[in-house]
Amino acid sequence: MAEITSLLVANRGEIAIRIMRTARELGIRTVGVYSDADRHAKHARYADEAFRIGPAPAAASYLNIDAILAAAQRADVDAVHPGYGFLSENGAFARAVTGAGLTWVGPPASAIDTMGDKIAARRAAEIAHARPVPGTSGALDGPEGVREFADRYGLPIVIKAAGGGGGRGMRVISDPGEIEASYESAAREAHAAFSNEELYVERFLVRPRHIEAQIARDKFGNGAFYGERDCSTQRRNQKLIEEAPAVGLPVGVREVISERALAIADACDYHSVGTVEFLVDGDEVYFLEMNTRLQVEHPVTELVTGIDLVAEQFRIARGEAIEPGYRTIRGHAIEFRINAEDPSNGFRPAPGTITNYREPGGPGVRVDSGVEEGSAVSDAYDNLISKLIVFGPDREAAIARGKRSLDEYRIDGIPTTMTAHLAILDQPLFLAGTMHTQFIESEMSFGDLSSSGPGEAPMTPSPEKRTFVVELEGKHHVVDIWIPQGSRGSRRPPNMPEVGTLSNSSDGSIVAPMQGTIVEIDVEEGQMVEAGDIICVLEAMKMENEISSPIAGVIERIGVSERESVPAGRLIAVVNPSFGRDVLPKESGDESVGAKD
Repeated sequence: MAEITSLLVANRGEIAIRIMRTARELGIRTVGVYSDADRHAKHARYADEAFRIGPAPAAASYLNIDAILAAAQRADVDAVHPGYGFLSENGAFARAVTGAGLTWVGPPASAIDTMGDKIAARRAAEIAHARPVPGTSGALDGPEGVREFADRYGLPIVIKAAGGGGGRGMRVISDPGEIEASYESAAREAHAAFSNEELYVERFLVRPRHIEAQIARDKFGNGAFYGERDCSTQRRNQKLIEEAPAVGLPVGVREVISERALAIADACDYHSVGTVEFLVDGDEVYFLEMNTRLQVEHPVTELVTGIDLVAEQFRIARGEAIEPGYRTIRGHAIEFRINAEDPSNGFRPAPGTITNYREPGGPGVRVDSGVEEGSAVSDAYDNLISKLIVFGPDREAAIARGKRSLDEYRIDGIPTTMTAHLAILDQPLFLAGTMHTQFIESEMSFGDLSSSGPGEAPMTPSPEKRTFVVELEGKHHVVDIWIPQGSRGSRRPPNMPEVGTLSNSSDGSIVAPMQGTIVEIDVEEGQMVEAGDIICVLEAMKMENEISSPIAGVIERIGVSERESVPAGRLIAVVNPSFGRDVLPKESGDESVGAKD
């Protein structure tokens, strides 16, 4: 049996802290890692020790296997937990960890590989009689394969990335004219997110529910079902609200979900905590994918079962047996993903600095957070700020507690999704428990919401103690200095980066509004454009953003190239208004310059 006395958490933010909390309760020494952007981050200070692993870009830090293993060796740990995202579903990382003689707190690399390839996962589901959504059994060769599938099954259909999930590389097609552009866009995003351009296509279910099963399986083949979660409340295939248990499922559907989820775990010889996702259309249940890691929404399951799922991961990783069968469910829990996004502007990512922060409390309220007052939400990573989770004896009580907690929650300095959450809690389909994956887009509009969050007037803190971060030879140290009472000043730690959203100038200079990757350039130097014409597409924070020209004129200069990673403020292009159509000289006798026959 493997002994775990010290643990490196190969992640950041709220999930790193959440894992470390359980580790501390179990007497396990915790080691954190941080990038240059996270030098002042809460998770780096929470860990017993923390080590720098590289500059801000994830590819050079949180995705840098060599740097993480070097930190593990330096810290002399005996186990690694990947959290979620980043390298959590990377079979090569799992092999590297075990190859270094460390315990991997997760499933075997072979299971990660099988379920990480969505095409291979579909085949595994078919072997397990789990019935995936009708779709292609191999990777597409190009747009023509999409057309052939559409001719056979009809529209709408959905293109998906073979190498990952979470809505990345996913495009819904309702018109034949959208096929080629959607295929190219999905391939670009899939490459940027997963370094894998392979795509497949499925039938698109118009109004299904997104239901997922929380399971665990140990190395002895014992499988356990911890109940299901409803994740139907989402926009752009990104979850906003999750709850457990799912309400109003047809008779027998819960049993089908649990049986198929455990059969899939058996089929890939899975051993750890994992999640199997399904689409439920009436009483039809279709396998969607398996997430071979801890889910973002795992806290709702913890609240309705009373079981620490991270502790379960440690038990299985140590080689202990778990009790097979179903876990008892009590009450109802709801999780709100608090993201740095502006719902009134199409949920556009909004990185920046939190100027005032106050969490809600009271009975049945849990906040998993990686931020505090003065924290910078960087455009280099996912824009999740925190997770607010509420619990009540029933769904009605949980909704009421959610409203109260959202009203109490104070986050100033950046827009958040809390205004959208409050609007959703009053939406009839949500209140009735009959929501589906498209109801946000089809039934709701957030354009008239204020970009500021709910909450009371800011409270002025009294900073009697200042905390400074010192880095010596790449190791993280925290120093506390007490300021005389009554002394006031900025509570922002020294050298913390100020991050903001830049707007493009009306003089024709077009700059990157946030750090990201240029995935498409739609113009050439010398080309005439109108105000609002698309100049390029910038992929940032799980979203493709169209960057448009602020004025009419001629493209005088293009300062970036496709696939280039750019920082916020980088010059993308210059539009010269001097050569716009409105100032072209008219020829004698011509009253309609530019008019077409």
